[in-house]
Amino acid sequence: MTTIALYRDDFYLSTAEAVVTSVHEDGAVELDQTCFYAASGGQPGDTGFLEREDGSRIQLAETRHGPTKDIILHRPLDGEPLPSIGEKLVLHVDWQRRYRLMRMHTACHLLSVVCPYPITGAAVGEEESRVDFDMSETIDKDQVTADLMKLVGENHPVYLQWITDDELAANPGIVKSKNVRPPVGLGRVSLVCIGENSAVDSQPCGGTHVSETQEVGAIHIAKIEKKGKENRRFRIRFGAPDA
Repeated sequence: MTTIALYRDDFYLSTAEAVVTSVHEDGAVELDQTCFYAASGGQPGDTGFLEREDGSRIQLAETRHGPTKDIILHRPLDGEPLPSIGEKLVLHVDWQRRYRLMRMHTACHLLSVVCPYPITGAAVGEEESRVDFDMSETIDKDQVTADLMKLVGENHPVYLQWITDDELAANPGIVKSKNVRPPVGLGRVSLVCIGENSAVDSQPCGGTHVSETQEVGAIHIAKIEKKGKENRRFRIRFGAPDA
């Protein structure tokens, strides 16, 4: 059955009620709706727990997509009890972890503004993220950090706009990534917009983000690595450069 992904419309939703619709042989649980983000596009899936009516908890190891993007699977940690089909649960996202990932993912978007080159790879992490660019230019990491923090300090709004799959297909130039395609097949695609009227940036993305750039907090480029003749890997970390 299709899972309603509540997080697509509210990145700050950390708890919700749901009903179990299926339990797989490997223990993965399907729900009628969820606020748990399913791993995609370089961002890890949410963890947290499912609360049963008696107050007991089922701790989750991961959240991932099933065979299609409209199926979301919640896999409990090994040894955790499994719920029954039809059981009502209260979902609790590990908010501290999710919020760090939201801040990091937004920082990656800001980096793509400061470094306007095609993206060849990315991975969002709680402590460090990386973004790979198709570029051969030499660039100063301290200047990139300064440019990033300028965008953070200007506190631009971050919000979603929705376009159809057909509108995306008609405007392929808005996709910055060379290797990862935006999540299509659900009829609509979310554009993450930064700045009033998308003045700073706009790109398709299915990840979760903060609502204004100031929430990203202090970040810096810890390292720029040469990964081939025309590929540079930028490593983003929280805190000041000397932290």
